[in-house]
Amino acid sequence: MTEYVPKERLARALRGEQIDRMPAISVTQTGTVEQMEACGAFWPEANNDAKKMAALAEAGHTVVGFEAVRVPFDITAEAEFFGCEIKEGTKEQQPSVVGHVVKSVEDIEKLKGYNLDYGRIGVVCEAIKLLADKYGDKLPIMGSMIGPFSLAQHINGDDWFMAIFTDESFGLALMEFTTEFNVAYAKKMVENGADTMVIIDPTASAQLIGAEFYEKFVVPYHKIICDVMHELNVPVVLHICGDTTQGLALMESSGVDAISIDQNVDVETAVSKVKKAIIVGNLDPVNMLWNQTPEKIREQSQKIIDAGVGLLAPGCGIVSKTPTVNLQAMIEVARNHKY
Repeated sequence: MTEYVPKERLARALRGEQIDRMPAISVTQTGTVEQMEACGAFWPEANNDAKKMAALAEAGHTVVGFEAVRVPFDITAEAEFFGCEIKEGTKEQQPSVVGHVVKSVEDIEKLKGYNLDYGRIGVVCEAIKLLADKYGDKLPIMGSMIGPFSLAQHINGDDWFMAIFTDESFGLALMEFTTEFNVAYAKKMVENGADTMVIIDPTASAQLIGAEFYEKFVVPYHKIICDVMHELNVPVVLHICGDTTQGLALMESSGVDAISIDQNVDVETAVSKVKKAIIVGNLDPVNMLWNQTPEKIREQSQKIIDAGVGLLAPGCGIVSKTPTVNLQAMIEVARNHKY
């Protein structure tokens, strides 16, 4: 069988085509303290400086062994871009959104006319360009962004969950705005060299808001992003936190190529719930990857593969204190899985 370079191997895997072996990747954040110490690029600076961001993303490949590079490391850049107050992270902790900027349709109008060259959005795109220039011919270049539903929640605050139930016109207006931004941002990442798009939409859960509201406020907007990316020949991976078992068919209906599931989802059940989407996951990032031994991680990784997962990966973002040897144990099992 043909031996593929990592870029082609992942692309074929996401298209459901035959490959020689499983790609060794993470679709969720990859930064760890050990990588920071190895490459000299630390959070929080690596969240704000393109060269340091690219260096830390590169360490996921050169230090750990992932067969892809991926930026950014958090999901607050988009909210910060629109003026939300951000609590800056530390070397071990990611930043978080603590202030919000939209309460009405009028507030949405004030946010239009933005320029994607500025702020951390511009930094992420510049980092992608640096990575693509160096690795774009052989490694997948993953661009990642918060999804439109969770971005709406970041911008509007906790009122968002009540808004979609009580003020549909406002809710749909905000979803249209955030989706237009997501499309523009994704296209800019692709222009800079991203060849795989990851949507992290943690609060867009059918379990959380119900299937009816998920179908109205999430599916059409994810589909818009997917359609644009597919026009550019870019596959889309969707990650939503929590037990998404009952929502997997709805998630797939948006046209995503792969669905990343967290540790609360049974892999065999997940595979049975979708028709074409590749299931990605779902090693527990805390109880397994951070806190177990390489031997236990290899054992659990094999169980996940045996259950039918399409791509072995962490079930959510990698904890910053995760030992490199633990990640390498997962990678070893993936690389050894032949088709």
